[in-house]
Amino acid sequence: MVEPPAVSSATKRPALETLYHHYLESENSAEFIRSVSSRYMLCTLERLARYGDHVSKRAAVMSLGYLGDFRHNATLGRALHDRDRAVRLLADNGIRQLWFRDGNTSQRQRLEIVSHLNASNHHQAAYRAASELIEEAPWLAETWNQRGIALFGQERFEDAANDCHQTLELNPYHFGAAVGMAHCYLEMEDPLAALECFRRAVKLNPDLEEVRAQIDYLERSLEER
Repeated sequence: MVEPPAVSSATKRPALETLYHHYLESENSAEFIRSVSSRYMLCTLERLARYGDHVSKRAAVMSLGYLGDFRHNATLGRALHDRDRAVRLLADNGIRQLWFRDGNTSQRQRLEIVSHLNASNHHQAAYRAASELIEEAPWLAETWNQRGIALFGQERFEDAANDCHQTLELNPYHFGAAVGMAHCYLEMEDPLAALECFRRAVKLNPDLEEVRAQIDYLERSLEER
């Protein structure tokens, strides 16, 4: 049975849009998410993120970023190409969160620890923790990405590139891994391979302006050779 969209009787518009407008006025994201979660199933939000009008898409994409998990990765990955820039920005923010919501509770907690270790430049500890998690759950894409970050921090660029590649094998929407792999190739003095990786990243996420600038720079540099 398909869940009918909730409708606000006062405005005759979907309740999700009303909730989103209230959020824009109050900037209270916690209240918005509580209200959405009490009215909408994730499958309905996913459908609205794909097929709703621009306001419904914005609200649904934002909600999935808070309430969804890795199962909604493809929906937000496609939203990165939406005609509405606001939808794209919300998808960019949300999909990065979904990448950490895969596996069971313990695995997610351990992945967060790896991420914090990398953020603190404790790359050897991050590498060890990520390797243990990969041994247990090799299907978790973000663990490979985090180990790639740890390897890059240890200047093991070829190994880091390999882990970025594996990340993309498991999660073809992971533009961050494509960017990371490009930086590995730059460190290995292979600008052509780096250029291809940067191009792959902007195909996945067209709003990566810094990456576009890097592409322009590399293209000019290669033409001058």
